[in-house]
Formats: sequence, structure tokens, C-alpha cells
Amino acid sequence: MKTIKSYKLLAAALSAVLAFTMLSACGGNGNGGNSAAKQDGDSSASSGGVKELSLFIDAPWYPVKEWKGPVAEKITEKTGVKLNVTVATDDKQLPLMIASGDLPDLVFTYANIDRLSDSKLSYPWNELIEKYAPDFKIDKTRIAIHTMDDGNFYTVRNSFATQEEMAQNKYSIGSDGHPGVAVREDILKELGNPPIQSLDDFVKVLGMVKQKHPEMVPLVLDKEWVEQYFMQQFGTEALIDGWYERDGKIDYAIRQPKMLEYFKFMNSLYRNGYILAENFAFANDQIDDQYVTSGKAFAHGYTVSAAEADNNKIKSNGGAFTLKMLPSALSKNAKAVSTGLGFAGTFITKKNKDPEASIKFIQYLASDEGKKLTMFGVEGEHWTWNEAGYPNLKYDPSDADFVNGNGIKWWYLYNDGVTEGMLSYVPGAQKTQALMETKAITTYKPAIGLIQTQPDSKEKTLKTKIDEMIKNEKVKIYLAKSEEEAVANYENMVKTAENMGLQQLVDWANETYQKKKSLFE
Repeated sequence: MKTIKSYKLLAAALSAVLAFTMLSACGGNGNGGNSAAKQDGDSSASSGGVKELSLFIDAPWYPVKEWKGPVAEKITEKTGVKLNVTVATDDKQLPLMIASGDLPDLVFTYANIDRLSDSKLSYPWNELIEKYAPDFKIDKTRIAIHTMDDGNFYTVRNSFATQEEMAQNKYSIGSDGHPGVAVREDILKELGNPPIQSLDDFVKVLGMVKQKHPEMVPLVLDKEWVEQYFMQQFGTEALIDGWYERDGKIDYAIRQPKMLEYFKFMNSLYRNGYILAENFAFANDQIDDQYVTSGKAFAHGYTVSAAEADNNKIKSNGGAFTLKMLPSALSKNAKAVSTGLGFAGTFITKKNKDPEASIKFIQYLASDEGKKLTMFGVEGEHWTWNEAGYPNLKYDPSDADFVNGNGIKWWYLYNDGVTEGMLSYVPGAQKTQALMETKAITTYKPAIGLIQTQPDSKEKTLKTKIDEMIKNEKVKIYLAKSEEEAVANYENMVKTAENMGLQQLVDWANETYQKKKSLFE
């Protein structure tokens, strides 16, 4: 897999679309600071007064499986807590544990946030903070996002930041989970380096490539990133199966005013021979890479890391050409809206043997010192702070062996998108430039992200049916033989959704949105 979907494809997000998934506490936010000092020994402690707590990580793909290495050791030194870690074998393990009541002290999950946000299963953070850590301050946006119907919040997801936090942190630019398009520099030079500063410019260049190199595919798209970049250019505010806000009301993404223009554009790319029909049915997310690295494609639609990732593969294959990123905004209408709520959160279960040590452990991770230690490594050993406001890393953050081996990043049981977003700031890198351009056109609307259908609900069933229909019908729009046919297919898709009960779903979403939105006031 090129990305880990939803952190697996969202470190993204989420998005990410995340997506963008997004970001965190600066200033005093989340800074309970160093009050989470070493705790005295008790019944939960092992030798030396260190408390041992069990942690279950609900992510079978998780790359770090043991509490070891300099970061883990430093966290234990600062908090007096050591974790006995178990990583899930599959996505069914935690639900079975919940059903049996066999839970550890702590659970870190992204897929079971709602399920564990239950007073029968977990301690409310607000109650533990009031009792044991009254100086642990969490900002009202994060509290609003995580407050359940019972008025409590049981976790705070990592990888989230507010619009204000991002604006205040110039060098926090997000992660790989944002769309981008890269193009071959040698072919551009051969064509006389025509400018690509708009969608029209890009389409003209694709035409030139097709004429001069008929053996080459002008544009190939990763199967998971077909839509995001071009929707962004048209100013759509949500992907096809998402929600967007207009005049304070929620509607379904396929009814966005700009959605038809996007579909007409994509259909024109297909009818002009700039995209292959089979691109919409690729069996995996490696096929597009093979087109690019073998020299059979001119442009590659993937994420903001497309050019640098492709260039590394091309070089290792002995290739002599390179790619460069197009601007993240090729239109005055370009817009990105982040509705992401973050990635994963930590729960203190009712089976926890030391809730006080646990909330103070999280409080330390939420401090400025704790967030930097977790995300960047040990200060002095792994990084130094640049006075401009970002870390000078002494390692390559894309070197997975080094990062995982030292326990960097993955103990972000509490962290934020501001700190995480600094990992991507590498002066002069193409990905850095693309992320900075994306950040400039991004607005944050986390309240929309709270519109989530619940398992086994009638809304969930209806949305699933509508989304499955859209998944099938949208390909007919892309591959229509004329613009008129594309328009007719789009209108039929919307009408079909409405006949299935779309408005009923939208009414439910609006009711939910108005309720959730009030939490932010």
C-alpha cells in the first residue's frame, strides 16, 4: 500500500480528504505540562516505582509493537509509567474484547471511538481531570468534538488542529494526505516549457503530450486519488460521499453546485484520450506507479508527495527523468475544506488499575514537551529547535526503519496536528511547497465531521445504499461518449439518490449538525 488507509490513507485522514485530518493545541492548549511527574509506587507498580499499565492498540498494521527505544524510555522517565503493549491481530479483536468485558488499562483506537465513549466501559476524561489533574487544560473545540450525549468526553483524538492553531503556526503544514499532480520535467522541456498555471493550461499540455507522444498516457491517477485534486480546483467542499455546508444548512456532496462542472471536466479528459478507461477500474494502487516509473505516463495524480516518491523509485530503477509538482491551486476557485476530527484516541477503561496515573500520563503527553518528545524524538539526540519555529531533524522522517526503531511518532497517544504537521516542513522540498499551497486554501469545519451515521441505524443503511449506487453510477459519467450523455448520467444519479430517500438522509444530517454545532458556541 502506498498509504495506510485513513491513516492507512490518512496519514490524510483521513482527509484528507482528508482529510486533511488535522491538527492541535498550541500555546496553553493541552498543556498540563510537567505536572505529570513521576508517580510513587503502588499496587500497579513494578520494580523501581514505575507503574506498568497495559495498552491495546486497535490497529493490526501498527509498526511499533513494544514499549522500547529512547522515546519510550524518556516518557517513562518523565511520567513514571511503562506500557505493556498488545497490537491487534485483526479489526475484530477489540469488539470481541468489549463484548467479553476483557479490557486492558488503556485502549488506543480510531475505529471504535463511539463504542468506547461509554461510561460503562471507560472513565470520562472530564471527571478524571477534575479529580486528579485540574491544571490539565483542553481547548473547547476538542471538548466539543468529543462530547457525547451524556455530556462527557472520554478521549481526544490526535492529529487535529483548529483553523486558528494552523494560522498561528507557519511551519505546521499538514501531512501527506492531500492531493497533488506531478508532471515529467523532460517532456515539458521538450515541449518548450509551456506554463501550467491554470486547468486550461494543464489540459493544453496534455493535448501536446498526446500529439507528440501518442505511445504515452497523458495522465494516470492512483485509484484512491482519482477525484480529490480536480474537485479541489473546482471549489467543491466535500468528496462525493460527504456532507457540505451552504448558508448554514447541510446537503449531500453530489448536489454541490460545482459537482457537475467537475464531472464534465473529467469526462472531457477521458473523451480526449488523456485518461484511460481502465484507470477507473485499476485492481490496486500500484498500477499507476508502474505507468509513471516505466516512462509510460506524463502526469501522475496522487498526493503532495507524488513527485518526490516517483523520483526516488525512478532513480532506484535506473531511470534518467524526473517529475515536479503542479501548483496545489490551478484555479481561482480552488478550495479545500477539512472536516476531519483527528485520527485516533486513547481511552482509560473501567478495568484500569490506576486512573490517576493514566490521566497524568496523558497530561504529560499533551504538554508542549510531551508532544515534541513523542513526535520528533529526544531533544538534542534527534532534533534541535530552530528559532524560526520548527524542528531541525537529525534524521530523515521518511526513514521508517529509523523512526520505528527509535519509537518516534507512534506513541502519540495524545498529540495534535500542529506538532505532527511540522514533520513535513523540509525547506526546499517539493512536498513542503505543495503542502504550504494547500494550507493557504484550506478552511476547517470540524462540526461537519460530527455528522456520522451510527452502526445498524436506518441512516447508516440508507447512506450505504446511496453511496454504493453513486460508486457504480459515477463511472458512467466519467466514461460517457459525449458531454450531453455525461450531464444526463449525472442528473440520473442525483435523481436516483433522491428516489432512494436522499432528502430524508439530508434532513437527519441537518438535525444532527444543528445539535452538534451548538457544542462549539
